Amino acid sequence: MKNASILVLVGGSAQGADLDPVLKTAAADGTHLSLLVLEAQHRPQVYTDGVGFYGMPKLPKNWQKEIENAQAELTDKAKTLEKRISDAGVNCDIDILGCDQAALPAIIGRHASTFDAVIISNDLRDQDNTFGNAVHGVLFQSSTAVILNPGAAPKALRPERVFISWDTSIPAARAVHAALPLLTGAEEVTVGIFDPVESADRFGENPGSDVARWLSHHGCHVTVQSYPSGGAEIGERIRARSAEMGADLVVMGAFGHSRMRQAVFGGTTRSVVEQTEFPVLLAH
Repeated sequence: MKNASILVLVGGSAQGADLDPVLKTAAADGTHLSLLVLEAQHRPQVYTDGVGFYGMPKLPKNWQKEIENAQAELTDKAKTLEKRISDAGVNCDIDILGCDQAALPAIIGRHASTFDAVIISNDLRDQDNTFGNAVHGVLFQSSTAVILNPGAAPKALRPERVFISWDTSIPAARAVHAALPLLTGAEEVTVGIFDPVESADRFGENPGSDVARWLSHHGCHVTVQSYPSGGAEIGERIRARSAEMGADLVVMGAFGHSRMRQAVFGGTTRSVVEQTEFPVLLAH
């Protein structure tokens, strides 16, 4: 994205090499990066001296020291990453965030709202709750799109071939809007529709023609393809079809169904977020 501002979320275990796919593109496109180093901190165990009304809450003696040590480690990691970014010639600012898991989505959402996109580093996958809260914070508490697995394809952030999983939903439309700067620079854009229903209240009489016409007006080279799912999981079909066309990036809407339903029964968004095989841009 030319002259864009991108928020990059990394964990305390991140290595400089984890940023290289982003830095290479950022340096060429004049992108400004804001790096936020995350570390979820556990709530302290609160003890009570006394019983009932006369009980006094008491924190562990070493709790404050543990917090200070964790903050110091994050600061050291931030300095190391900052040097790596500076050596790559990329304009960047860097900050740290250590807080309780429950507070992460709201804080990350507030940070994300004033950026063109958010990239979440895969090192955060080692912290399951932190990664999930970061994804949900961007998608549900900001209007910004999230990019996952940018290192899975060399041209993910300057794609030549893009696969759009289109279902006429508001999340899908928002994802295409967010990806427009990338789509206009691509050589080939495929709008893929799985199990389309040709009716006025679903996909229309000519599924995909509306989004293809819109993107064509922006100068995109668009092809529309309809695919039968054959009863297979849509996330797997997206992976297969995008690999078939050699896509550098997949664009799709996230959580068309409720988060509770996805958590209990699984779903396309969940499978795509959990995979690390291909880069994906998601919006809700």
